[in-house]
Amino acid sequence: MEKYKVGYLAGVFDLFHVGHLNLIRRAKERSEFLIVGALTDELVVKFKGNLPYISFEERRQILEAIRYVDKVVGVTEENHEKMKAWNLYHFDCLFSGDDYSGNPYWIEDQKSLQKVGSNIEFFPYTKSTSSTMIKAAMAGNMQKKDDKKNE
Repeated sequence: MEKYKVGYLAGVFDLFHVGHLNLIRRAKERSEFLIVGALTDELVVKFKGNLPYISFEERRQILEAIRYVDKVVGVTEENHEKMKAWNLYHFDCLFSGDDYSGNPYWIEDQKSLQKVGSNIEFFPYTKSTSSTMIKAAMAGNMQKKDDKKNE
């Protein structure tokens, strides 16, 4: 299977876990050069309603330390839309987890990207872990500690 010259993958990457690593590794396997976009704290608040646990600067440093990542960029209000990102980075393929594969917005983005010679590939979502699951486990542990204090 031939590699794409430039691949692009964007996400929050808060509470970095093996699912994030799996996506990045698979994207790099399909790309000669992999650009990873990390959403800024402001954009995370806009989309998710609260600040990430790990700041943008620290998430950027984590991503830069991963051997599969060739370049890390910030994802902001100005470049979060797929075509705006393509205009900046001219990637041959956008990668994502398959939890977005049926999303109507992504289908439209795929059509737009195909018009400029780019593609979208979806990788299997790692179901065994997610940031949401980690946050829930942390909240459960905090509740147990509070319960013990109140006994």
